[in-house]
Amino acid sequence: MQVQGVAWNLLSHDWALCCAWQVNMRWTPNKVTFLRVVVGFAAVGLFGRGAWANLAAVGLTVAAIALDALDGHFARKKKMATPVGAQLDILGDRMIENVYFTYFAVVGMVSLWLPVLFFARGAATDFLRGLAMKAGHSPMGAGWGANAMLRTWWGQALVASRWSRGLYAAMKCLCFCYLGLELALTRGPVALVGELTADVHGMIHAGAQILTWMTAALCLLRGLPVLIEGWKYIAGNAGPMRGKKSASRNNIRDAKTAAQEAT
Repeated sequence: MQVQGVAWNLLSHDWALCCAWQVNMRWTPNKVTFLRVVVGFAAVGLFGRGAWANLAAVGLTVAAIALDALDGHFARKKKMATPVGAQLDILGDRMIENVYFTYFAVVGMVSLWLPVLFFARGAATDFLRGLAMKAGHSPMGAGWGANAMLRTWWGQALVASRWSRGLYAAMKCLCFCYLGLELALTRGPVALVGELTADVHGMIHAGAQILTWMTAALCLLRGLPVLIEGWKYIAGNAGPMRGKKSASRNNIRDAKTAAQEAT
């Protein structure tokens, strides 16, 4: 009986530890974002390691995009959305899209200008969102002062609406999966479909180019309202800053004149 009692106590202790671990490991939007980045990097790491590894990478790509939708769902449903979480979500998006397009550019499947375009657009819009956050506003569509950063309905629709974000995520997923399937099916000595005629291979590659540049065009279109309103904000604040500097220089000059007259 003593042995049974000791065993029961050990099982109870282990169960309590397991429950405590599950509580501590409660999923949050930020943890889902981190997992999404890990899955995306794992997918890119599998590309180019054989046809079946390429197919596995395509599956992981779909999982990474699905996790992108999941972290937003968690944030809305559990009311856990925070400005820092929104910034982490944007950072995760930048890391995923840049690592994918950089890989496909390095292996010669897309133009090198494609990752450059995504990086430049992301750096510019994130800089402007950073200014909005510094002013105490949300990075996903609010702005500076009493006015919103995105003052027009079309700007808010392109940047912050669910349909726009969903369409952009779907386009990126389709683009990455198409390129991954092209890599698995038609490229390298272990291509799953064997040798293809030049015309068929050219059509597949042309489809990839059209899809990638359509995704790039949507990327630029969604960033345009942020760039326009951000430029207006910077231009509007440049005048007051110049005025303050000019007033400061005048004060210094007047003080020097007064000191010379006093001597």
